[in-house]
Amino acid sequence: MRRWDLTSLSRDAGQPRVLFSEPEGRAVVIDLAAGQALGDHQVRERALLHVVSGTVRIEAADTAVECPAGTTITFEPGEAHSVRALADARLLLALTPWPGAAHYADGALGGEHLPANAMAEPLPDR
Repeated sequence: MRRWDLTSLSRDAGQPRVLFSEPEGRAVVIDLAAGQALGDHQVRERALLHVVSGTVRIEAADTAVECPAGTTITFEPGEAHSVRALADARLLLALTPWPGAAHYADGALGGEHLPANAMAEPLPDR
């Protein structure tokens, strides 16, 4: 078992932190400062986005919703969407499977060569 306390991780707007990365899925913590956005984008994996703290505005297709802490949203593989922080926010992003089909079709690195500060270590066993 591995565990993380998402409320106690230091904040680092603009530097996503990978919690774990396995073929079955990848979990990433993303901090956004108020006004900061993940502009229009899409991923090849199924995405689950959970608002840990703060409030974000999510737009997908012709829908826009405000999502306070505690909200969970899912996106289909390839579904275009954008996320904007209305207040400082912490998000948990889960991508399954990891990587999705053709994720690295352009020949880019497999994403396993991350800088040391890009990982959030689990809490020690008690």
